[in-house]
Amino acid sequence: MLALAPDAPAQRTASSLATGQAWTLTGATGGAQPGGAQSGAALWGECRGSAATPYRTVVDSAGPAWKCSCPSRKLPCKHVLALMLRWADGAVTPDPDGPPEWAATWLDARAARASRAAQQAEPGEQAGPKDPKAALRRAEQREARVASGAAELDRWLCDQVRQGLAVSQQAGYRHWDDIAARMVDAQAPGLADRLRALAAVPYSGAGWDGRLLEEYALLRLLTLAHRGQAELPGPLRDSVRSRIGFTVRQADLQASGEPVRDRWLVLARRDAEAERIRTRRSWLRGTKTGRPALVLSFAAASMSLDDSLAVGSEVDGDLIFYPAAVPLRATVLAPYGAAGGGVPGPGTVARLLADYATALGADPWLDSWPAVLAATPARAPVPCLASANGQAVPLHPGAGDCWPLFAMSGGNALTVAGEWTPRGLWPLTAWDEAGLAVPL
Repeated sequence: MLALAPDAPAQRTASSLATGQAWTLTGATGGAQPGGAQSGAALWGECRGSAATPYRTVVDSAGPAWKCSCPSRKLPCKHVLALMLRWADGAVTPDPDGPPEWAATWLDARAARASRAAQQAEPGEQAGPKDPKAALRRAEQREARVASGAAELDRWLCDQVRQGLAVSQQAGYRHWDDIAARMVDAQAPGLADRLRALAAVPYSGAGWDGRLLEEYALLRLLTLAHRGQAELPGPLRDSVRSRIGFTVRQADLQASGEPVRDRWLVLARRDAEAERIRTRRSWLRGTKTGRPALVLSFAAASMSLDDSLAVGSEVDGDLIFYPAAVPLRATVLAPYGAAGGGVPGPGTVARLLADYATALGADPWLDSWPAVLAATPARAPVPCLASANGQAVPLHPGAGDCWPLFAMSGGNALTVAGEWTPRGLWPLTAWDEAGLAVPL
């Protein structure tokens, strides 16, 4: 349950709240037993806080899914975590009267949505085969919309360079939101996401103008590549379409993809949230093939993310990679088992940069690359990881002070895994002296 916490402070506050006297009401149903002996329980509780009325928390442990009336932006919040911890400790007992109205309303709505989804997933007797002509017509219409949107974006990018980058720092976020909304209308969500991300670049410190121009150049290269996609090699064309926002259905991927069997060590993961959608990026590496893999999972803001790929564990299974110029993203087709993994074999700084340069040559829009280094954290002249031969890589500015990493190191070298980006390394996992993986 603590593994669901968004960060270490949330774990600490939830553990403290679970043992306190702030809970004025708790209850459970759905076969829950003290100590959490049975799964599939519905939990609810009211907890005193800073507001005039207690915060109301309800949890469906089968998801798990939750809802809380507190204003916290962390998901799950400390009240959800504390309620589940109390249930696991046997402090939340079954209530024969059932949940109060506010909890029952949420639970009933969730059950109704699940029922509708199950009915839609079952093949109905009256459901006929899809009309291939209609599907082809829709695909052609989308291609036309995307082409029109890409042409409009190309003109917009030329205008930005023509009028000068200084205007961007005074324009505000709406400057990018408007063109991003146009790309959504053109059914090119990949372009929209990249445009929204540009809004923070003019406020990212010294050198922002160079970084913004680089992003404009990559966007224009993407629009030109899409315009001439018929002349591109197949893997590069797949990458271009993926960056634009075209997706590959799981069923199609499994039907045409070639499974890769290996024992996959889970190196690191990073969570992010945008537009009320949570994304988890899990980096894996095959212990036999040495092949890197990126597994993505998604969830609505109130739902929990897939937690089956625990950092430091080793998964024996088949992966299928999405078609691309640099096949990184994969889906787990058939996991046969999981066990505790060891410390990954670290690479060198030179090897990391060489591999990334080769990948960029095949996919210019590649913005992250898995990294495993044996290095010592240093704070001068900038926060970095320095290897024994004197080579070093800077840490990403967005990673913060990285005090857990420096505390683990104690001035000594350690194995670190993370994402290498154009702005530096984002450290995500470190292995301590005992060989235990510690998410940062």
